[in-house]
Amino acid sequence: MTAILDSQTRCGVPIAIRGVAKTFGEDSDKPFRALNDVTTDIQAGEFVSVVGPSGCGKSTLMLMVAGLLPRSQGDIVIGGKPVVKPVTDVGIAFQDHLLLDFRTALDNVTLHADIRKLPKRQIEERARELFAQLRLEHAMGKYPRQLSGGMRQRVSLIRTLVHDPSLILMDEPFGALDALTRLQVRTDLENLWLRRRPTVLFITHSVEEAVGLSDRILVMGPSPGEVVEDIRVELPRPRPIVLGDVPEFAAYVDRIHRHFERLGVLHGIDGKGDHGQ
Repeated sequence: MTAILDSQTRCGVPIAIRGVAKTFGEDSDKPFRALNDVTTDIQAGEFVSVVGPSGCGKSTLMLMVAGLLPRSQGDIVIGGKPVVKPVTDVGIAFQDHLLLDFRTALDNVTLHADIRKLPKRQIEERARELFAQLRLEHAMGKYPRQLSGGMRQRVSLIRTLVHDPSLILMDEPFGALDALTRLQVRTDLENLWLRRRPTVLFITHSVEEAVGLSDRILVMGPSPGEVVEDIRVELPRPRPIVLGDVPEFAAYVDRIHRHFERLGVLHGIDGKGDHGQ
């Protein structure tokens, strides 16, 4: 682990997902098929987002990649190793920051050293470096209740990255933030990711957020979720904090929204897709 902490060119791991499906209640009278036959490859260091309607299996897919939920069928291989138990070299972030109220921001982050039995001094040095990069040095000694929602989410992001994982899994991490704070935290995440390029699987309902962050976007249809399109985002990095005026950005967003119209996820005023045409 020391080598990982000392690395300045940390790279992610490839992920191979083959025919993965998930059915809940398989032994019951009413099994529910949440995810159906997902197959894709994620290259080492890629930032891949998954977008789709509620209930399409986005979070289910992420939990199976993490090894936290068993698959009903198919295979997941990370860095050449089949996923048969919870993945260890991973950072996971959820919509809820999950910070402990009785620990300071810095202590919440360095808790990783105790849990993972890592060199505490190196973890603290890395934590202080990340706090500085996110302009949060003043928050290190404060408790979560003393921080704004955006600051708490940045601390959660630092905690996710502090041990330099080769894989980062994020499930709606900005969902509870206001629009302006989401823009800033999105930019912060991209800047941090660009420094070491871990592999990222990012689950979001926000099409704009996905286009703003991703190398590729997996567009999923309604339950049972399937990948209906795999879109490569050809936009230069780092991306501007305000993307709305970039014509290419708008084209990607429109392309994905059109998919959701055709799938019946979005409806026009008259109840029809394609704006009623």
